[in-house]
Amino acid sequence: MKLPRIFDIKIKNRAIPVIAGALIQMCLGTAYIWSVFQTGVANYLFSGNNANAALTFSLLLAILSVGSAFGGKIQDKIGPSPVIVSGGIILALGFFLSSLVKPSAPWVIWLTYGGLGGLGMGFIYSTTIACCQKWFPDKRGLISGIIVSALGFGGVIFTPIAESLIKILGKNVQGVGELKTFALLALIFLVICTLGGLFIVNPPSGYKPKGWTPPAQQSGVTIKQYTPLEMLKTPNYYLITLTLMLACMAGLMMIGFAKPISQAKGISANVAAVGVMIISIFNSFGRLFWGWVSDKVGRKQTVLILLILTAVIIPFVTFTKGYMILVLIGVIGFSYGGFLGTFPALTADYFGTKNMGSNYGFVLVGFGIGAVASSYIAGYFRDKATQAGDISKMLPAFIFAAAAAAVGIALIMLLKQPKVKDDGKNN
Repeated sequence: MKLPRIFDIKIKNRAIPVIAGALIQMCLGTAYIWSVFQTGVANYLFSGNNANAALTFSLLLAILSVGSAFGGKIQDKIGPSPVIVSGGIILALGFFLSSLVKPSAPWVIWLTYGGLGGLGMGFIYSTTIACCQKWFPDKRGLISGIIVSALGFGGVIFTPIAESLIKILGKNVQGVGELKTFALLALIFLVICTLGGLFIVNPPSGYKPKGWTPPAQQSGVTIKQYTPLEMLKTPNYYLITLTLMLACMAGLMMIGFAKPISQAKGISANVAAVGVMIISIFNSFGRLFWGWVSDKVGRKQTVLILLILTAVIIPFVTFTKGYMILVLIGVIGFSYGGFLGTFPALTADYFGTKNMGSNYGFVLVGFGIGAVASSYIAGYFRDKATQAGDISKMLPAFIFAAAAAAVGIALIMLLKQPKVKDDGKNN
């Protein structure tokens, strides 16, 4: 397929795609500040129904996984740059149309914010990660951590921006400011994703950093480069995908409800907004830190540590009081970020980097299913807690998340070493 010359930018410094990718991923970080919009959207569009409002957030994450698989497949054929630019346009359109949704048809926001927003983010997410991994095969875990940590850091940047815009644009009418804020975010996405996407290009064929020899070549073997169809026929794919689905439930529950949970613990609305920033900060730092750790101790071992930490910590959300809830939010965000900083590298380790964009998109299907399930479960029990005036009524949701992490521990233990070839050639 012949593309316009605008997509033929030549990159000499491998840091450039990473910088551009990080800026773009910051835009995707707005997905993780949904807690800022949750109450306003629930009251304005859904007559106070938290589960229906939370479904907007979970649909975005679910469609993100579909968009990642689809976008990854396209970028394998035409390159990452046009896919990311297209994704930015779709994302911006979704958020802009969300600003026009009316209470008479609240379900439209599921199609705009959830559908178009998720599709656009999906085009961008795994495509950016896959491209940057190809430039840094010598530091795959670290570079994955840097890219996805930028997404978490985007939540830190956009939380105070969104909070301020909601107050200014809403004029004390709950829900109005939230929707108008979507329109301004759309403009930001359009500019950054379109310009930054032009610099997300693959390295030359056979690229290797100067002075670096692949460990596989050193030992006379190489990881098999799976196509998506080949990957789908392996038990490892289902173990990795199901583990990701179960591992992220605790973090997704907290991300969607960090602010209302903090307020229910007696913290003021302004301070509760800090809880959203805290989970974004630790989410970001966790992606970077655990990505680096996985390079040192191994991906499987890192995921196992994070699953144990998650299973132990999440039930304490119900019993923690006062400002200690902010500490717990930070720990949960730190663990959640670790999963999303490690699984891209884990996928590349087991199935190769050649088709990483589409392969990781298929792995993210588990994440999407987990997003829908966890948001609905948390929203359901949040409504129960609101009706009873007792936040402890959310305990079943967190017990469910802990149990999911425990099952994830069993699954990751079954994961076998990736298949290798002894001919020294990738297929």
